[in-house]
Amino acid sequence: MDIDLSGEKLKSLHMSSLDEEEDEEEDQNDDVEDEVSDEDDEEEDRVPMTLGFVEKPKNPWTLLRQYFPSKAGGTPAWLDPINLPSEKSSLCDFCGEPLQFLLQVYAPLPEESTFHRTLFVFMCPSMTCLLRDQHEQWKRHPETPSRSVKVFRCQLPRVNSFYSSEAPAEDGTEQPLTAGAKLCNWCGTWKGDKICSSCRKARYCSGKHQTAHWRSGNSSHKVFCRQMDTSDKESESAYWKTAASNFLWPEYEIANEDEGELDEEMANDEGSASSLISRSRTDGSFGKLQTYFKGNGENRSWASFQERISLAPEQVLRYSSSAEAKPLWPVSSGRPSKLDIPKCNYCGGTRGFEFQVLPQLLYFFHVKDSEDSLDWATIVVYTCEASCEGGVGYKEEFAWVQLASQSISHR
Repeated sequence: MDIDLSGEKLKSLHMSSLDEEEDEEEDQNDDVEDEVSDEDDEEEDRVPMTLGFVEKPKNPWTLLRQYFPSKAGGTPAWLDPINLPSEKSSLCDFCGEPLQFLLQVYAPLPEESTFHRTLFVFMCPSMTCLLRDQHEQWKRHPETPSRSVKVFRCQLPRVNSFYSSEAPAEDGTEQPLTAGAKLCNWCGTWKGDKICSSCRKARYCSGKHQTAHWRSGNSSHKVFCRQMDTSDKESESAYWKTAASNFLWPEYEIANEDEGELDEEMANDEGSASSLISRSRTDGSFGKLQTYFKGNGENRSWASFQERISLAPEQVLRYSSSAEAKPLWPVSSGRPSKLDIPKCNYCGGTRGFEFQVLPQLLYFFHVKDSEDSLDWATIVVYTCEASCEGGVGYKEEFAWVQLASQSISHR
């Protein structure tokens, strides 16, 4: 995605939180704020969103951190390349495995402190952990939250120690001002604080990833470690540049398009799509989602969701610069009230809706449609409305996961 730091091309990526009108409604309706009204359903249909679509980048360098990408799969392009989330923040709170990178959204705001701003979503690929996550997210304000889906917000002023204050050169020659932290050679995601005791070169974020790399077959570090002294510098350099794990999700650029423009196009197109899945995407990847809604009394929510999504069936992300924007919920049950969304951990301020991830992303990640495979109806991200600054480099925000499953657990 081309980046114009003057503001024109970034304008459609600017995110916003819940509107002031909603805050007023909260004050006037404290005794019913746990309810989700039909008016909210109608309102969300009137607010145009900016849609995100995944595509293979024409130039791989556009996904490098100095080009401030929005991307899905592969490894994250850390905005602050040094002060990464670490220790417990990088792990699934249920199985203890390092979280896997899902996507990131470059979403700068007008203030100087948020000239660069990116939101990162990570999750455990285990459906078992996601089901346990459901029990935890319904617990209001637990002392120690346990999650398998985590969101981090990072922001930088225009003048910073990592990047030039000028727009990056659009020819692939741009370089960051400083090198980043050494990353895990297995996942390429988290900081590699552990070092192989034999070669003293391979780095890992955890003992589990070190073991996985050692036992990984053709890409096994066990083999390369023994050949380190005889390998040529070129092949050795290539070895360290790529994450060895073959379990990472495929890497894509996220391109954006205004939903309002699609509305106009569809009005003039008699052959418009009429279902969630486009004709070219009919391999059954969304079978579980459709089957569940058809037979579970969720017809109204499902119909509204399907009608809205059908304008662009391959969208994987929905976000908006409108203060009136609300999530598009596939399921009427399992939706949070305002009280279910915790306050910002850092400033104590209100968190508001910023964007949501749709299940279509699972298709592009080649996730199998089986009983135990990863599956969700939507992942809705709420962030600090003030986008507060100071403190840690990566501030943890909040994700609400809605499942298209009877396994949804309520309070």
